[in-house]
Amino acid sequence: MALQEQGEEGKEEVFEEEESTEEEAHSNGVIGLRRYDSLDAEAGKITSTKSSKDGDWRSIMALAFQSLGIIYGDIGTSPLYVFSSIFTDGIKHNDDILGVLSLIYYTITLIPLLKYVLIVLQANDNGDGGTFALYSLICRHSKVGLMPSQQAEDREVSNFRLDLPSRRSKRASKIKASLENSMFAKYFLLVATMLGTAMVIGDGILTPCISVLSAVSGLKQAASSLNDDNIAWISVVILIFLFMVQRFGTDKVGYTFAPIITIWFLCIAIIGILNFFKYDPWVFKAINPKYIVDYFKRNGKNAWISLGGVVLCITGVEALFADVGHFSVRSIQISMCSMVYPSLIFAYTGQASYLRKHMDDVSDTFYKSIPEPFYWPMFVVAMFAAIIASQAMISGAFSIVQQSLSLGCFPRVKIIQTSNKYEGQVYVPEMNYIIMVACVVITLVFKNTEKIGNAYGIAVVFVMTLTSAFLVIVMIMIWKLNIIFVILYILVMGSMELLYLSSVLYKFNDGGYIPVGFAVFLVAVMIIWNYVYRMKYMFEMEHTVASERMAEIAVDPSLRRVPGLALFYSELVNGIPPIFEHYISNVPALHSVLVFVSVKSLPISKVPRDERFLFRRVGPSELLLFRCIVRYGYKDTMSSEHETFDSLLVQGLKEFIKQEGLKVNEEIEVEVETVEREMKAGVVHLLGESEVVAKDGASFWKRIVIDYAYHYMKRNLRQQDEVFTIPRQRLLKVGMNIEL
Repeated sequence: MALQEQGEEGKEEVFEEEESTEEEAHSNGVIGLRRYDSLDAEAGKITSTKSSKDGDWRSIMALAFQSLGIIYGDIGTSPLYVFSSIFTDGIKHNDDILGVLSLIYYTITLIPLLKYVLIVLQANDNGDGGTFALYSLICRHSKVGLMPSQQAEDREVSNFRLDLPSRRSKRASKIKASLENSMFAKYFLLVATMLGTAMVIGDGILTPCISVLSAVSGLKQAASSLNDDNIAWISVVILIFLFMVQRFGTDKVGYTFAPIITIWFLCIAIIGILNFFKYDPWVFKAINPKYIVDYFKRNGKNAWISLGGVVLCITGVEALFADVGHFSVRSIQISMCSMVYPSLIFAYTGQASYLRKHMDDVSDTFYKSIPEPFYWPMFVVAMFAAIIASQAMISGAFSIVQQSLSLGCFPRVKIIQTSNKYEGQVYVPEMNYIIMVACVVITLVFKNTEKIGNAYGIAVVFVMTLTSAFLVIVMIMIWKLNIIFVILYILVMGSMELLYLSSVLYKFNDGGYIPVGFAVFLVAVMIIWNYVYRMKYMFEMEHTVASERMAEIAVDPSLRRVPGLALFYSELVNGIPPIFEHYISNVPALHSVLVFVSVKSLPISKVPRDERFLFRRVGPSELLLFRCIVRYGYKDTMSSEHETFDSLLVQGLKEFIKQEGLKVNEEIEVEVETVEREMKAGVVHLLGESEVVAKDGASFWKRIVIDYAYHYMKRNLRQQDEVFTIPRQRLLKVGMNIEL
């Protein structure tokens, strides 16, 4: 908590040039709403209250229990395969078991418990975590975002506000200035975030493979005739079923997750304690790190290579941070410390005790160490736990895609909200089938967990290392910690994670290429889409319709006004998009009420609904032309609100008209009545879609990126109206060509 308090002291305003104005207003006794002008006019009033998930202890404990089923399935099922992944060539010396157990002790203690639960969780973004949360936190405290869509009004969103610092830090200011003045740093942060999210999606592919394969392999003990091919095909059937039910969402079975995972943790803990007393109680001496030193002395390079298997004991640890938004920091700390951590320690200790007496059983440690009366019940629970772990990581991959999409870093796909109880649980049809095919192929090709474990290790350690790198920036620039604490963190956590990363990269040719290849492909897709997206945005910014031209359009006698309310969508948040003039030139008619709608994403996780719409008036009041910026956070789902989108927007528009205060009451009432009447007459959605092509003289690579790669992705994925689920009977697309 000390970190959090120190971080609160160090928070800094993004819009530094505006701080003096605000301070002057307060010093002069001027209290009230500041009026910004990034839309060339007053943008409307913004009010909100911020709620917290941390309430009474009953609520916290309920959240702690629920978190067991959503967050810990992956790390909880790691005892299924850790020892077999470490000792791939068998156990050479009995004391090697103590060395490995000591490594497991300190790995679980230092990374999930110390790093994530006590430190990283404090770096949440208004209660949300993950790679995008860290990136958005950095973007909000320094101008490192590449999209020129920032507006002064954004800082008035309650979740966006940053406290004025009580003291300035020279070191923090230097880091901030360095990031803001370096295009390399801006691109590096964005690409690193893309790479981290790609690895997490890769995690969503590998978790089902290794978890289900490990659980199903228990059948070998009951039916020795089953071979790896049989186990692989049984696993494939389970995997296909798992992906087929994804569209129903976890909400339908959410209540069963926590009890099953709780039973799982209790079972592995009890079995671990029984084995501890039955076989070798003296394994507890592995708490002495001397056994780690001895292990490396005996095995040298092979001990270093085995670290790739040790790191699998913390698979899914990133979910602790990524899913904090579904629960709370305190609830996750309680569930980890009271249930997960001790259960894992008991489980690995019990397996080590068993192996001290049965070294030859290391390839199937988990099922061999189960007392015979408990075998079938544990097999059933293990299957359910593996399925739950897989489902949680798949759902997490969908959430990552949603965040990438909101920042213009992913091709358009449909996002479907699947839960009314848990925010952020979404379903992405395209990604579901892509991940399913990848899981089936990987399972059938490798057939066992050894090579999949090598691939899994790279994905796990890379994301952990990236989180540490971003966290160091947060520590220095935002929390403004004493440099001694930062150096200590780098020396302990950084060196440990880099050591693990070097080990898993050594196994690149033995399966490690899977997540790396997938991540490179996915990052290439994201970079291409983001590059063209930004170029198109910059073109539209440079060719906005001038205010003089809008005045000419307004008084043009040939322009007819037709009944109804029209929403004209574009991505541009500043000015009138050039596609509007293209529309007027070909269709010289305007609806009685016209609202230019731009959807933008803020570098925060969620925008409160009552702060979502930002309005201004375009042209003379009698024209009833308005501008509306619809603001979402990277975890908000646009399509889930479409049933009420029209009514919410019109309600916000009426409030804006009433609050403008530029006209007498009678005029306001008439204007509000006109808006209501035209909405009843019918709402038409005008969707601006620009086709981009490489201009004459463009370089070869630019033509490849724009004319082929980008166009291929756009043709084979959802159109914008499908993403926003706009009713086709009320949709009119307006297109134009843009040469880049």
